[in-house]
Amino acid sequence: MYKADSYKAEEFISHQEILDTLEYARNNKSNRPLIERLIDKATQCKGLSHREAAVLLECDQPDLTERIFGLAKKIKQRFYGNRIVMFAPLYLSNYCVNGCVYCPYHLKNKTIARKKLTQEEIRKEVIALQDMGHKRLALEAGEDPLRNPIDYILESIRTIYSIRHKNGAIRRVNVNIAATTVENYRKLKEAGIGTYILFQETYHKENYEALHPAGPKSNYAYHTEAMDRAMTGGIDDVGLGVLFGLNTYRYDFVGLLMHAEHLEATFGVGPHTISVPRVCPADDISTQDFPDAVSDDIFCKIVAVIRIAVPYTGMIISTRESAVTRRKVLELGISQISGGSRTSVGGYATPETPEENSAQFDISDTRTLDEVVGWLLELGHIPSFCTACYRAGRTGDRFMSLVNSGQIANCCAPNALMTLKEYLEDYASAETRDKGIQLIKEELEHIPNPKIKEIAARNLKEIEEGKRDFRF
Repeated sequence: MYKADSYKAEEFISHQEILDTLEYARNNKSNRPLIERLIDKATQCKGLSHREAAVLLECDQPDLTERIFGLAKKIKQRFYGNRIVMFAPLYLSNYCVNGCVYCPYHLKNKTIARKKLTQEEIRKEVIALQDMGHKRLALEAGEDPLRNPIDYILESIRTIYSIRHKNGAIRRVNVNIAATTVENYRKLKEAGIGTYILFQETYHKENYEALHPAGPKSNYAYHTEAMDRAMTGGIDDVGLGVLFGLNTYRYDFVGLLMHAEHLEATFGVGPHTISVPRVCPADDISTQDFPDAVSDDIFCKIVAVIRIAVPYTGMIISTRESAVTRRKVLELGISQISGGSRTSVGGYATPETPEENSAQFDISDTRTLDEVVGWLLELGHIPSFCTACYRAGRTGDRFMSLVNSGQIANCCAPNALMTLKEYLEDYASAETRDKGIQLIKEELEHIPNPKIKEIAARNLKEIEEGKRDFRF
C-alpha cells in the first residue's frame, strides 16, 4: 500500500508504486500532448508529482527534452538567481562498523588509513578552512558508536563554532552522520546545526540490503525513516540524496521524489536540500563493480527534472564531479557546490601523503577555493558564503514560504554580495578580487528594492573599512 503520509518506510516508499510509476513513464515517453501539458504545468513553479516527473525523465522527444532543460534553467534563475552557495566537507573520523560495499570505510577494509581527529586537530583544520575563506561546513563521520559517539560529534560542533581566527568564523555547521534516535537529533538541534543530511544510497529495499550486508546501516526501515525522527526531534532543515549508480537511476529518482513528497505530506515542509552524488572510485572501490553507473547526459537530465519537480529545494553537487560536469549542471538546478575540498579525515591543515590515504572517495575537481570562486565569477555566478537564513531563524516552513513566494530574493541577493565582498577583501587573489568587485558593482544595480539596495551599498562600503558580518 502506498501512503505518502505514513510513518512506515515501505508505505511512503512503496515498491509497487515505483514499479507502476516506471511503467506509466515508459508507456508515455512519446506522449507529446501529455508531456507538453506537464511542461506547461511546471512553468507555474509549483512542482510536479513523482509520476509526472518520471514521464519527463523518460521523454524521448529531442525538442521536448530541450524544453525541459530550458524550463529547468528558468526555474533555477527564478528561485536562486545567479547565486551559488559555497561549502566544504570536514571528515572527523573514518572508523565505521558498517559493511557498505560501495564505501572504502567499510569494516573489512584493511588498506585504508583509519583516523579520528582530536579537538585540537579539529581546531587546526577549522583555522585552515577559515583561512581559505569558508563559512559553511558539512561534518562527516563514519558510524561507530564507540569511537564516534554522539557526544564526540556534539563536542566537535562546539569546538568549530568557538573558533575565531583573524576575520574567519564558521557560521553554519551542517551534519551528515548516520541515522540516529529522536533524542540524539534533539541534541544536534540544541547544538545549533544547520541542515541534517543523510543519503538514502538507494530506495530499492532488496538492493539496499545487499549493498549493506552488515552493521546498523543494514536496517532499511530505520535508515529510511531517519528524516522523520530528525524532524520530530526539531530539526526542520533536512537534506536528502541517493548515490546514483548503485541501483537503476529511474527507480531511485522516483524514490527520492516520493521521499520529498512524504516529508511535505507529513511535516508540511519538504527537503531543504537534495544531493546528487554518483558512484566514483575510492581506495578498494571500483566503479566497474556497479553496472548501473549514470552517464553525463542522463545525469544532467536527472538534475534538470529534479529542479522542475522540486523547485524550492537547494541542490548540491560535490567535488566527486569534474569541473566540466559541474559547469553543465550549475544552470540546470545546482545551487550549492563545494570548493577546495578534502575527503580525507582532516587534510586541510596538513595535506595527506598517498601512503596515509584516509579519503572516502577520489576528488575529480581538485581546484582551490579561490580558483573555483574565480571560475564562478567568470561564468557570471555569484559565489555566496551566506548563512543568514539559518542564523535569523528562517528555516523549515518559514524558509520554504519565503522561497515559494519569491520574497527570499530580498534577502539572498544582497547577502550573497556582502559575503562575497568579505571573501574578496580577506582571502581572494588579486585576479579573483578584480573579477568579484566588477560583478558586485553590476549585480548591485539589479536589486529591485531601493531601500535594500541602499543598505547593501552602505554595508559593502563598511566591509571595505573592516567591518564584517552584515546580513538581511
